[in-house]
Amino acid sequence: MRYPESNDVLASKLTKASIIISIAVLLLVGVMRRVKLDLGIDFSFLPPFHAILNTLVTICLLAAYYFIRKKEIDNHKKSIFGALTFSALFLLCYVLYHFTTEETTFCKEGMIRSVYYFLLITHIVLAGVSLPFILLTFTRGFTYQVEKHKKMARWVFPIWLYVAVTGPICYLLLKPCY
Repeated sequence: MRYPESNDVLASKLTKASIIISIAVLLLVGVMRRVKLDLGIDFSFLPPFHAILNTLVTICLLAAYYFIRKKEIDNHKKSIFGALTFSALFLLCYVLYHFTTEETTFCKEGMIRSVYYFLLITHIVLAGVSLPFILLTFTRGFTYQVEKHKKMARWVFPIWLYVAVTGPICYLLLKPCY
């Protein structure tokens, strides 16, 4: 398949934007557990919405994988745009929730507690670490740097998928504790 020529100028700009966005998000996430804002609105309804958004990200990622295997590039792009859109909505809602709502602690004991914390910790760490690489992988694809995109996507995709899948699992495990 012949792709349009890569756009190195746009790639450079998007790479810088990816780095700035990643740093800003990591700073926000680092601050949100220490700062609580009273906006006069109860946002405790958001956790199930977070799980739904992550489930939609999962569906989009699996569709993107399916479409790229079938060499349906346009459908692959649409699926990735969907995954990015749902991820961005998730992030906005997640930050809003944690800036305005007290933490819910896990209330179960025994092996399930260890499973929950393993999933939660790996989910959080991989979400933070993967964000810049997700954005950079997208940049490579969007600017038709196809070989670079393929190399990155091979390892970024399973990490992003793991993060998207473990989010709703963590929610379901924590749900009885709200």
